[in-house]
Amino acid sequence: MKLFYQTHSPYARKVLVAAHETGLAGQLEVIHHETSPTRPNDDVIALNPLGKVPVLIRDDGVAIFDSSVICEFLDGLHAGRKLIPVDGEARWQALRLQALAQGIADSGIAVRWEAVRRPEEVRWPTMRDAQLQKIAAACDFIEQEAELEGVPTIGEIAVATTLSWIEFRDVYDFAAERPRLAAWYKSFSQRPSMLATMLEGDTHD
Repeated sequence: MKLFYQTHSPYARKVLVAAHETGLAGQLEVIHHETSPTRPNDDVIALNPLGKVPVLIRDDGVAIFDSSVICEFLDGLHAGRKLIPVDGEARWQALRLQALAQGIADSGIAVRWEAVRRPEEVRWPTMRDAQLQKIAAACDFIEQEAELEGVPTIGEIAVATTLSWIEFRDVYDFAAERPRLAAWYKSFSQRPSMLATMLEGDTHD
């Protein structure tokens, strides 16, 4: 299988960490592709009309996207402990946490558009601040309510890879005054799957 990837994408990193956690990383040919709404990548668009990575190309040539769908597909390829619990409350907790992480990443990208990526004369500070409030509220929720113990699910993987990107891009100091979240993130970041998938590179618009 081939994974169209971007070395500075939180969504792509989630997929690759999941592949490591399930023992499937060795079955993936990882190919870096730069993508941006302002600089379309024809190779990516040929597989995903939205022009976004990650995209997984199965051995039969079928392309799968987005990151959550790819992770669920990979989770069905191994016989070990599932990252997405099969049923019960554990399943919904994991999926809810993944959705929260996705929202943090989406808001973080919106913050960067209004802080550094748009031409300065058309940036909207009100939108930037509103998105930062969403990130803060989500981090507060994780600090206070999320279960972050034991073996990782897709929820923990999504949170860790999203926070790693928030930290990498200096979007928001999520660890400030959140000792539980900060300690968990520091510990999770030392997992082999995280150490093997470090973020790097710059966005090109």
